[in-house]
Amino acid sequence: MDLHQFLAEMSRKEREKFAKRCNTTPGHLRNVSYGYRTCAESLAIAIERESRRKVRCERLRPDVDWAYLRRSA
Repeated sequence: MDLHQFLAEMSRKEREKFAKRCNTTPGHLRNVSYGYRTCAESLAIAIERESRRKVRCERLRPDVDWAYLRRSA
């Protein structure tokens, strides 16, 4: 699932809580979901964790070698 779809399924209050758990703002998440801003690796990890893996790091930052990191864990 992509971030835009994931956020669209939430109420405004749920998006606010989700953003807080990810240590960011709803506005920044919206900008990332539309591709206006690049998602930092740390934010990608937080989004994957807080979405319970519904939104994966690989979808947010396909330029990062997440497979290497996942194998080394």
